Amino acid sequence: MPTSVPRGAPFLLLTPLLMLSAVLAVPVDRAAPHQEDSQATETPDTGLYYHRYLQEVINVLETDGHFREKLQAANAEDIKSGKLSQELDFVSHNVRTKLDELKRQEVSRLRMLLKAKMDAKQEPNLQVDHVNLLKQFEHLDPQNQHTFEARDLELLIQTATRDLAQYDAAHHEEFKRYEMLKEHERRRYLESLGEEQRKEAERKLQEQQRRHREHPKVNVPGSQAQLKEVWEELDGLDPNRFNPKTFFILHDINSDGVLDEQELEALFTKELEKVYDPKNEEDDMREMEEERLRMREHVMKNVDTNQDRLVTLEEFLASTQRKEYGDTGEGWKTVEMYPAYTEEELKRFEEELAAREAELNARAQRLSQETEALGRSQDRLEAQKRELQQAVLQMEQRKQQEQSAPPSRPDGQLQFRPDSDDAPVPAPAGDQKDVPASEKKVPEQPPELPQLDSQHL
Repeated sequence: MPTSVPRGAPFLLLTPLLMLSAVLAVPVDRAAPHQEDSQATETPDTGLYYHRYLQEVINVLETDGHFREKLQAANAEDIKSGKLSQELDFVSHNVRTKLDELKRQEVSRLRMLLKAKMDAKQEPNLQVDHVNLLKQFEHLDPQNQHTFEARDLELLIQTATRDLAQYDAAHHEEFKRYEMLKEHERRRYLESLGEEQRKEAERKLQEQQRRHREHPKVNVPGSQAQLKEVWEELDGLDPNRFNPKTFFILHDINSDGVLDEQELEALFTKELEKVYDPKNEEDDMREMEEERLRMREHVMKNVDTNQDRLVTLEEFLASTQRKEYGDTGEGWKTVEMYPAYTEEELKRFEEELAAREAELNARAQRLSQETEALGRSQDRLEAQKRELQQAVLQMEQRKQQEQSAPPSRPDGQLQFRPDSDDAPVPAPAGDQKDVPASEKKVPEQPPELPQLDSQHL
């Protein structure tokens, strides 16, 4: 599903050669020569998650002369149905080689996405079957992951066409949720106020709504009155000389023979300015974009008879012959006249919000408890670390004391080291402190040397 599509996509160019680009919402510059070495022009993002792959495939295909020739005779139905895909078998080898490489790169990218998804689930040991998982990506054939075949082009066209067609419905759903969220927040805000403040806030809101509704009449998109207003005020032409064919040519900006979505929506600017002003607090620009989309859908429904999201000159001229073209009634009814949701839908939405909020609060509480538990564990680990450091320090001090203390004899007396100059004379063998003085051994004196007088010299 696309997440966002830029205003005016898809674009269509004049020749059927470029119809494929229109179907896939990928514009191609028809004025540039299509050569093998031509540099591809960056196009607006379609919002599709495979936009880059789609764009690169189109850029490569348009370099093949045979494929371009077959596109000349193709119509939108041939392209959408996949009939044109069979012509891929006749493109040049060089083009096929480039397409093969593009597909391998896309498969590799999808595998990385799948791996990241698995890693996010913290299941590193999970065995991944890439072939089955790739089946969820419908824009290529997962059974053949190395070459680009006709089936790949067919799937790419069909998937892109379907996704872009579903964009409007997705946009309306997003707008509904936006409006419900806005109303939900408004009610919660009012509930938080005192009675007098609440009355003042409600009065201010009613005043804003009144000012928003006081705007000039909005013409029905595609009606004679709306087109004439554009003719006179934007084109600066005489309203009495209005000509539908001339109008079509004037607003076919790129002269491709059709009005695409961008060119159509440009016609509604004058009508939207009657209702919405970005300077006004009461005018919501998100509602203006919803209004623009509704106007374009209205014209497409009544004018685009073959539903190819493009308005040809024949379709445009035919619409000017219908009764609705001149009968505008009270004018166009803006979005505030059609509530985007019912009270029951708002109630279910608020229940979903409450459930989600409760889940987030419970998760936050669990995370807080886990954080506290981790903090306590960290404190215990720090205490154990300090105890270990103290024990190591004590062991080091004891070791140093043992190394610096003099050695002791087996009987407990200190044994001094002889290499110390200040060391006392070691005790003689045997303990003599209790031996009587008469029995104590006197150390032998060295014999006296004879004295020599001068006569002996």
